[in-house]
This record gives sequence, structure tokens and C-alpha cells, in this order.
Amino acid sequence: MTHAAAPTARPAAVEEPEPFGADCRTTVTGSHVVAYCHNPYPDSDKVELHIECARWWDIDSDARPVEAGPAQTVRLTGRCWKEIRSAWITHARS
Repeated sequence: MTHAAAPTARPAAVEEPEPFGADCRTTVTGSHVVAYCHNPYPDSDKVELHIECARWWDIDSDARPVEAGPAQTVRLTGRCWKEIRSAWITHARS
């Protein structure tokens, strides 16, 4: 009895996700935050600045999303009354 060799299975092609997301640089000076976000990719990126204030009575804030189109740089700003505990940027596809 002869056994035929089983065909070798080829692995399914895995698609790499398209690069996405603006590169953001955030600077905190006292109670002010400034972030510059540059989007080098062809898809738009909605960037949003979030600020957590250090004092319990100071109100944290979330800025409205700003669209950074392809090859575009946007500026985001915000502040607390006193010190800033942390600031970060979130990204969303348009």
C-alpha cells in the first residue's frame, strides 16, 4: 500500500495594519500644557488632549478632538489653575 504525501498547508497571509497615529510632543510649563501633533500618514487622526490637575479641587479637562490630516501639524493647549499632575493625548481614526 502506498501513501501519498499530504499537501503542505501554507500559512494564511497576515495583513500588516497600515501605520496610523500622529506623533505628539507635549510640554508642561507650570499650569499650562502645549502639545504639537504631526501626522505623517495618509489617514486622518483625531487627537485629544487630556489633563489631570494635581489639586483635588482643580477640575481635570478633556479637550475637544482635533483632526490632524495627512502631513498636518496641530497645536493643542490646556491648563489647570495650579499644578498639572499628568497630560496625555488619545488618538482615533476619523
